[in-house]
Amino acid sequence: MLTAFLILWPALAALLVLLVKGQGAKKVAFGAALLELVVGVWAWVNFNPTLTSPQFLLNEPWVASAGIAFKVGMDGISLLMVLLTVFLVPLIILASFKNDYEKPSSFYALILFMQTGLVGVFTALDAFLFYFFWEVALIPIYFIAALWGGADRIRVTFKFFIYTVFGSLFMLAAFVYLYFQTPGTHSSEEVAFYQLVLDSGTQSWLFWFLFIAFAIKMPVFPFHTWQPDTYTEAPAAGTMLLSGIMLKMGIYGALRWLLPVVPLGVSQWADVALVLAIIGIIYGAIIAIRQHDMKRVVAFSSISHVGLIAAGLFTLNEQGLQGVMIQMLSHGVNVVGLFFIIDIIQRRIGTREIAAMGGITQNAPFMTVCFMVLMLGAVALPLTNGFVGEFLLLMGVFRYEAWMGAVAGITIILGAVYMLRMFQRVMFGEKNEITQAFTDLTFTEKAVLVPLVVMVFWIGLHPNTFLSISEPAILNLLEVIKR
Repeated sequence: MLTAFLILWPALAALLVLLVKGQGAKKVAFGAALLELVVGVWAWVNFNPTLTSPQFLLNEPWVASAGIAFKVGMDGISLLMVLLTVFLVPLIILASFKNDYEKPSSFYALILFMQTGLVGVFTALDAFLFYFFWEVALIPIYFIAALWGGADRIRVTFKFFIYTVFGSLFMLAAFVYLYFQTPGTHSSEEVAFYQLVLDSGTQSWLFWFLFIAFAIKMPVFPFHTWQPDTYTEAPAAGTMLLSGIMLKMGIYGALRWLLPVVPLGVSQWADVALVLAIIGIIYGAIIAIRQHDMKRVVAFSSISHVGLIAAGLFTLNEQGLQGVMIQMLSHGVNVVGLFFIIDIIQRRIGTREIAAMGGITQNAPFMTVCFMVLMLGAVALPLTNGFVGEFLLLMGVFRYEAWMGAVAGITIILGAVYMLRMFQRVMFGEKNEITQAFTDLTFTEKAVLVPLVVMVFWIGLHPNTFLSISEPAILNLLEVIKR
């Protein structure tokens, strides 16, 4: 029942938020998200990391005659993603308090509805249930971006929607085919798909159907073109939801439904997938260097970082997959913090153009420290969260193929270039007429950034807190893949 509560509570709270008029909606939404966080922490405390089977299991018939069940539960992989979600959503809601959105009840209700979809994706143990929550998570973010986004929001959001639906259809087609390959009355449960024995030719085309669906969501080069514009035009909360949590759906989907279901297909095409991921690493970093808008710098940097995570997926070794898990957490923390810093700056001075800024640190020392910590985490400075993930990922890629690891390692150099240059130009130098009246963080803004800064050091200094949760599930996954 614990997993069911984590899924259903945000949806019920969203209905309640819709009934609240005016600015009170954000307080109700924040309270509901805090309760979800408490329950998520309770699940963490009561989770047994030595078990590889799903815990907090709920298995009820959904379409019983077709063998489709509402089956949800959490292993170590799922739990880390649920913890990331329940940790970030209240911070994203709190980060929106200073923005006066029209129809706030609808805005905050959509965030909570999206949380239901996200937690559902990370806990679903039935393929069609996974697909259902995959689509549920898409609908709220579409409306958040389309209704509260920037001037070009309609065109950009439509492009994002088409990309995502296109990928979803590939995934659905693959799931339907796999469902009909299960014996007897057929089943769409995860374990039934894992037990299928398919020839290499079948697994080859199934690999591409599933890979395209998940690669669009991450996104991996060349399926990335929706991402920079969507991140730029979406409101700050939408960008944080997309980058901090939603892109992890694609990575998680590949872990759960691609690698173990079509291992022969993965072995055939892993080199191609790794090359695409590495191209994304270099491409995203180079384009980030050339950007003049802070939001677009971080958007393209996300393509680069996710490219490295995607490369780790296809190494099929423990270091690579553990790197995937810890870097998903680290990236979520860092990118949400960076996008919030950008939103603060834009609200203060009315622009995101790097060339228009300078000298902000003289008026905002507290924000400077938070910005610096998050930025250093993003460039993988030792003792920060980014270092742990990138070290494991590069070790995994290097063990798979040395030259690939060497090329992927360029991300550290290029990442330092665009992040440090942006930080220097925005925060240092002389003040100008638009930055001279810049003010430091408010209490609410500190309440968002301080937990994120704490997580940068917690993950960086004590990574085993989280790696120990996912390790048994990752080792079990590797056994399934290599069966």
